[in-house]
Amino acid sequence: MRVLVTGGGGFLGSHLVERLTERGDDVFVARRAEYDLTLGEETERLLGDAQPELVFHLAAEVGGIGANRANPGRYWYANLMMGAQMLEAARVHGVPKLVIAGTVCAYPKHTSVPFREEELWNGYPEETNAPYGVAKKSLLVGAQAYRQQYGTNAVFLLPANLYGPRDNFHPTNAHVIADLIRKMHEDRDEIVLWGDGSATREFLYVEDAADAFLLAAARYDGADPVNVGSGKEISIRELADLVAELSGFEGQITWDTSMPNGQPRRSLDPSRAKELFGFEAKVPLREGLEHTIAWYREHAPTYAGL
Repeated sequence: MRVLVTGGGGFLGSHLVERLTERGDDVFVARRAEYDLTLGEETERLLGDAQPELVFHLAAEVGGIGANRANPGRYWYANLMMGAQMLEAARVHGVPKLVIAGTVCAYPKHTSVPFREEELWNGYPEETNAPYGVAKKSLLVGAQAYRQQYGTNAVFLLPANLYGPRDNFHPTNAHVIADLIRKMHEDRDEIVLWGDGSATREFLYVEDAADAFLLAAARYDGADPVNVGSGKEISIRELADLVAELSGFEGQITWDTSMPNGQPRRSLDPSRAKELFGFEAKVPLREGLEHTIAWYREHAPTYAGL
């Protein structure tokens, strides 16, 4: 199959491209240096070049709490425009199927845990990542509208926080696990973390996420959004202690309570993914962290941005 992966050189994208290549697909990787997907003419050119039978739209502007606070306008604009342009280009070119990556950040700040897809519209997202979350949620509306009017087969997945080998370990825009690993290897005496550690998160190993996207592409053709996660919740304080243990970090962990915690709790109900396309997360958090730390130790000396 001829498959286009936007963001195929990124974190999740690179793992998905590996899987597609291994099974014999003809994969076209869209890279930011070659195509500006916020522009309609560039997205049209990409679809013309790729001529895909299947598209995975993973390209995104994304980061942790600090990056979201620093770039609310950019994150809203870039994510909204890339998704909208991709939907329109897929319609024009008659792409048989489009799989869109949403985000757990689209859920309301205060909603019952675990998050169920039916509650996606029951409130406003947590303020620090609301522009990003709202932009992504708008793409769900677009996908459903294009399906209704044009028959576009666009499916929308809501992955939990991803982690694993090849994550972004950049000092200013990494997500929490990558940030913890980097800090605990760079500074052996003390690290400072935002908030008080009480907030909870759910984490999904990147190879599990790649499996979920492949299963959805093969087995799911519905309009409803689908959570993709492990269903396991852990506090940031517990997570920091676990990363410290696995990293051999014996320094002091200081909590800066003047900085935000982010969303109070975050965990997904993964039952719809299991029911609709047979996905279940396989890699436990401890095992996934061990793999991620080992990868970081091997690649940190030459890692771009460090």
